[in-house]
Amino acid sequence: MVVSVDDFKTSLAGDAPATGLTPVLTGLWWLAKGDWDRAHRIIQDETGRDAAWAHAHLHRVEGDLGNAAYWYRQAGQPVATDALDIEFERIVSALMGS
Repeated sequence: MVVSVDDFKTSLAGDAPATGLTPVLTGLWWLAKGDWDRAHRIIQDETGRDAAWAHAHLHRVEGDLGNAAYWYRQAGQPVATDALDIEFERIVSALMGS
Protein backbone atom coordinates (compact mmCIF):
# COMPACT_ATOMS: atom_id res chain seq x y z
CA MET A 1 0.00 0.00 0.00
CA VAL A 2 1.24 3.47 -0.85
CA VAL A 3 1.09 5.84 2.11
CA SER A 4 3.89 8.33 1.41
CA VAL A 5 5.59 10.06 -1.49
CA ASP A 6 8.56 7.72 -1.00
CA ASP A 7 6.21 4.72 -1.23
CA PHE A 8 4.73 6.21 -4.40
CA LYS A 9 8.21 6.59 -5.91
CA THR A 10 9.17 3.05 -4.91
CA SER A 11 5.99 1.71 -6.49
CA LEU A 12 7.20 3.02 -9.86
CA ALA A 13 9.50 0.00 -10.07
CA GLY A 14 6.42 -2.18 -10.54
CA ASP A 15 4.40 -2.94 -13.64
CA ALA A 16 1.12 -1.55 -12.33
CA PRO A 17 0.09 1.08 -9.81
CA ALA A 18 -0.44 0.02 -6.23
CA THR A 19 -3.98 -0.74 -5.16
CA GLY A 20 -5.74 1.94 -3.20
CA LEU A 21 -4.45 4.93 -5.15
CA THR A 22 -7.02 7.54 -6.11
CA PRO A 23 -7.70 7.81 -9.85
CA VAL A 24 -5.72 11.07 -10.00
CA LEU A 25 -2.70 9.49 -8.30
CA THR A 26 -3.06 6.48 -10.58
CA GLY A 27 -2.93 8.81 -13.57
CA LEU A 28 0.16 10.52 -12.19
CA TRP A 29 1.71 7.10 -11.63
CA TRP A 30 1.25 6.32 -15.34
CA LEU A 31 2.70 9.70 -16.23
CA ALA A 32 5.80 8.93 -14.17
CA LYS A 33 6.08 5.63 -16.05
CA GLY A 34 6.12 7.57 -19.33
CA ASP A 35 2.57 6.81 -20.47
CA TRP A 36 1.17 10.32 -20.96
CA ASP A 37 -1.84 9.11 -22.97
CA ARG A 38 -2.97 6.66 -20.32
CA ALA A 39 -2.45 9.25 -17.60
CA HIS A 40 -4.51 11.77 -19.53
CA ARG A 41 -7.35 9.30 -20.17
CA ILE A 42 -7.61 8.63 -16.44
CA ILE A 43 -7.27 12.20 -15.19
CA GLN A 44 -9.50 13.88 -17.77
CA ASP A 45 -12.46 11.82 -16.54
CA GLU A 46 -12.04 13.06 -12.95
CA THR A 47 -13.55 16.20 -11.46
CA GLY A 48 -12.49 18.57 -8.73
CA ARG A 49 -9.53 20.79 -8.06
CA ASP A 50 -7.05 17.96 -7.50
CA ALA A 51 -7.85 16.47 -10.88
CA ALA A 52 -7.66 19.91 -12.51
CA TRP A 53 -4.21 20.48 -10.98
CA ALA A 54 -2.94 17.14 -12.26
CA HIS A 55 -4.56 17.87 -15.63
CA ALA A 56 -2.71 21.21 -15.77
CA HIS A 57 0.56 19.42 -15.08
CA LEU A 58 -0.14 16.91 -17.84
CA HIS A 59 -0.64 19.67 -20.38
CA ARG A 60 2.47 21.44 -19.13
CA VAL A 61 4.43 18.22 -19.70
CA GLU A 62 2.89 18.04 -23.16
CA GLY A 63 3.98 21.62 -23.87
CA ASP A 64 0.42 22.92 -24.32
CA LEU A 65 0.82 25.87 -21.97
CA GLY A 66 -2.44 27.57 -22.97
CA ASN A 67 -4.44 24.46 -22.06
CA ALA A 68 -2.35 24.05 -18.89
CA ALA A 69 -3.19 27.63 -17.86
CA TYR A 70 -6.90 26.87 -18.18
CA TRP A 71 -6.57 23.85 -15.90
CA TYR A 72 -4.47 25.77 -13.34
CA ARG A 73 -7.32 28.30 -13.14
CA GLN A 74 -9.84 25.46 -12.64
CA ALA A 75 -7.63 24.08 -9.88
CA GLY A 76 -7.23 27.44 -8.17
CA GLN A 77 -3.46 27.06 -8.50
CA PRO A 78 -0.88 29.49 -9.85
CA VAL A 79 0.67 28.54 -13.18
CA ALA A 80 3.79 26.56 -12.31
CA THR A 81 7.13 27.75 -13.60
CA ASP A 82 9.47 25.46 -11.70
CA ALA A 83 10.92 22.21 -13.05
CA LEU A 84 8.39 19.58 -14.08
CA ASP A 85 9.77 17.01 -11.63
CA ILE A 86 9.53 19.49 -8.75
CA GLU A 87 5.91 20.28 -9.59
CA PHE A 88 5.11 16.58 -9.99
CA GLU A 89 6.43 15.83 -6.53
CA ARG A 90 4.56 18.82 -5.07
CA ILE A 91 1.28 17.57 -6.54
CA VAL A 92 1.80 13.97 -5.40
CA SER A 93 2.77 15.18 -1.94
CA ALA A 94 -0.30 17.41 -1.69
CA LEU A 95 -2.63 14.68 -2.91
CA MET A 96 -1.20 12.23 -0.39
CA GLY A 97 -1.61 14.75 2.41
CA SER A 98 2.11 14.92 3.09
